[in-house]
Amino acid sequence: MKKIIFLLLAISIVSCKKSEKKAEETKQVDVKLHQLVGGSILVKKLEVFSQDTTYTGQQKQFTDAYYVISHPKGNLMWDAGLPEQLVVAESFHEPSGVFAIQRPDSLANQLKTIGLKIEDFKYFAMSHSHFDHIGHASYMKDATWIVQENEYNATVGDSVKVKNPSLTALTNVKKINGDYDVFGDGTVVIKYMPGHTVGHQVLYVEVAGLEKPVLLTGDLYHFEENRTNKGVPSFNYNVEQTLESMDKFETFAKEKNAEVIIQHSPIAFEKLEKLLKK
Repeated sequence: MKKIIFLLLAISIVSCKKSEKKAEETKQVDVKLHQLVGGSILVKKLEVFSQDTTYTGQQKQFTDAYYVISHPKGNLMWDAGLPEQLVVAESFHEPSGVFAIQRPDSLANQLKTIGLKIEDFKYFAMSHSHFDHIGHASYMKDATWIVQENEYNATVGDSVKVKNPSLTALTNVKKINGDYDVFGDGTVVIKYMPGHTVGHQVLYVEVAGLEKPVLLTGDLYHFEENRTNKGVPSFNYNVEQTLESMDKFETFAKEKNAEVIIQHSPIAFEKLEKLLKK
């Protein structure tokens, strides 16, 4: 009788431990996502966003979002908007005549709205190193900059003659080659998608409370029609790589059933705002 009782007790303990382990495995990590405005961009010559004359004579309004991801293991900032010198009353029309640009507020003031300070970030990453994504990058010098090694070499490497001071200020550097799991649990993953620049990347985030994970495009796409028609801007680093990355991106988005957020799209900005407020 005692042997039977002992056996039943042992089975009960093993079953309990298995249930606890399963519950732990399925428990969602508390990852939060915040969307902030790094600027407003009026594209006055939309034709630069095509390899041909598709958009000649057209204009389009872009937003310039950046993002804060809060994870139990630390905070990550994704992208950095326009420079704070563009926090001005009227848009600045840059010399090429392509863009009219403006930033609404400083990084410090915007972070206050979500209860954070510049010093609160463990990691910093950008989709790529174009001017509208590195604006306040220099303020993130205490964070670890996660960057594709080829993007780093192309922008601030030893062979680069003219280096952007916003990037040279970043001395804590984590160089990567390919995809990178930021916190080691699959909830926040940088995906290597070259073509727009040599080391362009996008960001996958499993946000607590959302039905679908979020997939931030960087500049793989700039607006909805770009995605539908696989439009490639005239200034991309490599057209073939861009198209390959688009295919890879769509396969991954489908596999994960992800909510795709085109970072420069005002439509996508509003969509994500509504999802985050639910």
